[in-house]
Amino acid sequence: MLRVLVVGAGLTGSLCAALLRKAIAGPLYLALWDRAGDAGGRMITAKSPHNPRCTADLGAQYITRTPHYAKKHREFYEELLAHGILEPLTSPIEGMKVQEGDSNFVAPQGISSIVKHYLKKSGAEIFFKQCVTQINLRNNKWEVSKETGSPEQFDLVVLTMPAPQILELQGDIVNFISEFQRQQLASVSYSSRYALGLFYEAGMKIDVPWAGQYISSNPCIRFISIDNKKRNIESSEFGPSLVIHTTVPFGVTHLERSEEDVQELISQQLEAILPGLPQPVATKCRKWRYSQGTRNLEQEEMMEFV
Repeated sequence: MLRVLVVGAGLTGSLCAALLRKAIAGPLYLALWDRAGDAGGRMITAKSPHNPRCTADLGAQYITRTPHYAKKHREFYEELLAHGILEPLTSPIEGMKVQEGDSNFVAPQGISSIVKHYLKKSGAEIFFKQCVTQINLRNNKWEVSKETGSPEQFDLVVLTMPAPQILELQGDIVNFISEFQRQQLASVSYSSRYALGLFYEAGMKIDVPWAGQYISSNPCIRFISIDNKKRNIESSEFGPSLVIHTTVPFGVTHLERSEEDVQELISQQLEAILPGLPQPVATKCRKWRYSQGTRNLEQEEMMEFV
């Protein structure tokens, strides 16, 4: 039986696993490891600890489909729309730049539902909190070591983590990355930012005319979303959620500070933009060291070793 490991439970890893399951006709053991505690990667959806139905997208906020990808990825969009995983974005997003022919979509169940859809299709055995440290070649098999537990062997390993994390791996894998590949991986750069999710009590309302807003005049905050309103979901059974994304300069400047300190700084700036907000019942602060690629390679986050 062919043994395949996909490292990374974000969009790239989950879709890759689903496509592998479809493409490989024979017996297949497919495993997926991720260093985080849940699926999603940069498409993570956080839940309020007081009410799991109150959620906030801390990574990607919506999906933009260009005319090029409307044709190239038509089957993927049709599938996600047919299953209700994506819906057209109809809520007002102030300051959003819309190019001619583009279409925007939201995920009513949270942006991580896209990832979880493909994970389910893949039938992979999923393991969280598995941080890969070394990959060695043993008897024509790839032996993959992690921070905890025994190494495991696979016929094929697919890495879908950010390029800097690939370059940090130890073992024989170092000898299988050519100098040219290493230079290209090293040239990939990412922006850094923070995301803050605020969860409120049922019945509370945030009275603004928009569901999301891009902000150009604040040194800290770049984007605010009333997440349930963005997804056209309002209910008396759970409260609203607010998502704040910081600017890249703020993220870079405060990258190594504690999340508690950063959350306090964001909250101070938020008060100036939306004064009088009540205290949330829960918060979730997320550091995105590798947020968006500012210099990408084609398929920069997928390297295959056979």
